Amino acid sequence: MPATRITDVIIPEIFVPYVINRTAELSRLVESGIITSNERLDQLVTGGGTTINMPFWNDLTGESQVLDDTTPIDVGNITTAADIAALLIRAKSWGAHELAGALAGSDPMKAIGDLVSKWWARDEQRILINILKGIFSAASMAPLVHDASTDPISATVVLDGKQHLGDAADQLAAVAMHSAVYTELQKQNLIVYIPNARGEINIPTYLGYRVIVDDGMPVDGAVYTSYLFAQGVIARGDGLPVSLTPVETDRDSLMSTDILIHRRAFVLHPMGIKWKGSPVKPTPSNAELATGTNWQRVYEVKQLGIVQIKHTI
Repeated sequence: MPATRITDVIIPEIFVPYVINRTAELSRLVESGIITSNERLDQLVTGGGTTINMPFWNDLTGESQVLDDTTPIDVGNITTAADIAALLIRAKSWGAHELAGALAGSDPMKAIGDLVSKWWARDEQRILINILKGIFSAASMAPLVHDASTDPISATVVLDGKQHLGDAADQLAAVAMHSAVYTELQKQNLIVYIPNARGEINIPTYLGYRVIVDDGMPVDGAVYTSYLFAQGVIARGDGLPVSLTPVETDRDSLMSTDILIHRRAFVLHPMGIKWKGSPVKPTPSNAELATGTNWQRVYEVKQLGIVQIKHTI
């Protein structure tokens, strides 16, 4: 019997939605609730263009007016502004030598789909870390940066960080940190584990915040960067523009190599911080996402659910 080939098992109509859904399931940031899928963004991704406009109403200002029988009520204005997300169009290809083990599975398409989904989940986290680096390099985000670069991670440092949101800090639900920071807190017996939905005691928390560990978190010498997040502060959208072929298979007969090509169009956007960059290519690279001048805060500070904390261990 001839060996199973990629071209024999990949059915795009099944493979594409499976990878999208599985990628979301595998992402620790999605699982924690920091990233939430947005159906409206899903639709906008397919609408063409390289940016997505998301207008919003500004909060109301001013004070109430004392009524009397001679003075008319002042009419205040309701103003609008626009949040703008950058569309990300990315692609990756793999040869059969990387997928050879998967091709031997009982369900080859599922096995390959799982491998691809895991790769995209890791890549999305890399992209988000670059986005975080970029937005907190923007001058408009300075009120949400807590720089304790000479102090080791501690309850005082984290609580001083959350105070940047004032009375809106109760929206914060998770903290993302480097594994070295996490290990240091474990050594101090400061990590508390709580049950997951199955009743298993395995969700780490610190000061009541769910802990997300990722070695992609920035490290500059002895200074580590951690982030406090509110639920749903990052919006995620997946779509399929008409001109984009999501999945193709090919074969280099001379090299006896099967090739899988996967293309995606998606959005990972910190709500309230608009993209204003002009990328070299149609959509931004990780380096461009990490550039502060490409971002501008448009929400009021207390409406944003992200705080950056710089510290040592």
